[in-house]
Amino acid sequence: MSYRRFNFKNNFKEKRAIAVHYENSTDSLPKIISNRKGNMAQELIEMAEERNIPLEEDTSLLSNLLDMDLGENIPPQLYSVIAEIFLLLQNLEKDS
Repeated sequence: MSYRRFNFKNNFKEKRAIAVHYENSTDSLPKIISNRKGNMAQELIEMAEERNIPLEEDTSLLSNLLDMDLGENIPPQLYSVIAEIFLLLQNLEKDS
């Protein structure tokens, strides 16, 4: 089962988007796979919408993730937040 999650919020100076990926069969931890701003953030959001990838808007989580590098594992202090969101996405996937 694979989950991709995009975060975005418009109250930054520029639009920002982060993509987090977790593959529970191969990955041990969720990773940052994309970090975009401005027009590229909007393109990332549109790409997610076209592919029916769930979008999550969470300003505080996005602020924490913006400082991370591509390929970096999510830090332990964010595990519970990320786990809650992945659980929500899994439930949505089952319902559809």
